[in-house]
Amino acid sequence: MTQRSALNRSLLALAGLVLLGGGLLVLFAGLDLYRRHNLTPPTGWPLITPDDVLLGSADRARWSSQDWWWPAVIAALVLTATLALGWLLAQLSRRRPGALSVGGEPPQEGVELRARALSDAIASEAGALPGVEHAAVRITGRPARPRTRVKLTLTPEAVPGATLGALCEGPLRTARRSTGRPDIPTEVRLQIAHHKPHRAE
Repeated sequence: MTQRSALNRSLLALAGLVLLGGGLLVLFAGLDLYRRHNLTPPTGWPLITPDDVLLGSADRARWSSQDWWWPAVIAALVLTATLALGWLLAQLSRRRPGALSVGGEPPQEGVELRARALSDAIASEAGALPGVEHAAVRITGRPARPRTRVKLTLTPEAVPGATLGALCEGPLRTARRSTGRPDIPTEVRLQIAHHKPHRAE
């Protein structure tokens, strides 16, 4: 699970719990379940009987005469609507394709390859190259125009130029051939692993 997915699920779970709690609160009061089943609600519980309201007349009038009240309410509503709209737009604009059509141009109808499966395959093959200690691959962009981002951690003895050539001639060429897309843009980042100095005794 990605960080974005975890955040989305946490926000949805929190919103669901708030809505569920509010719905149960109104339901218990509206059906008069406290009186029917001889239940004792907590002290200060807002809704107990069907005639109760969440905010009484005194509560509503207490702040309405203040100059800051209505601007604060409007600002809070605008902020909430803006955050909700931003979250919705973030869900609609996917930063990485879920699946790639394969078979060249035009692609074969109904034939798709999961972007996660392709990135895992490239990372697995790249990680087995000589001089590579770790490989991480991400498929980004739109399904019609995917991009590949490769990050290689090399051993101190590796030759970056040779490793880059092996990556292009091996895993990347295999990926382009298997998807039928010879023009997938690729960004490669190389870094050298830092090893602790050996201790001589």
